[in-house]
Amino acid sequence: MASIRRPEHKAPPEIFYGSEEAQKYTTNSRMIEIQTTMSERAMELLGLPDDVPCFVLDLGCGSGLSGECLTDNGHYWVGIDISRAMLDVAQEREVEGGLVLGDLGDGMPFKAGAFDGAMSISALQWLCNADKSYHNPVKRLFKFFTTLYA
Repeated sequence: MASIRRPEHKAPPEIFYGSEEAQKYTTNSRMIEIQTTMSERAMELLGLPDDVPCFVLDLGCGSGLSGECLTDNGHYWVGIDISRAMLDVAQEREVEGGLVLGDLGDGMPFKAGAFDGAMSISALQWLCNADKSYHNPVKRLFKFFTTLYA
């Protein structure tokens, strides 16, 4: 029964994260704390230098909470997300990263070698769903990871 509470089991991300849910997510102090902690750990795992700014891709950037951590640590970033509402909240919040509307399952629309690293906090599990009749999770994951590798 606990799995029904997971957002990815309720609706596709571009629908689940509509304007109301996007605002709630971004102002929830528990969510902010979790995103910050996980983002700091992701930066640590990436081994980003403290003294040299890096250019990082934030996969499933949402409203830019993870990107803010990158900015606070002196890095530059571009975020991609499928939810227009989440990106609208990021714009309202005037985050410093670039924002791209896109579906991770369609592959990365960026030039190979453009980024020093990539991070994703709570987004990749959405690729395992078949939210549309033409979605094949295996193909979507393959497309994502092969284009990300570039």
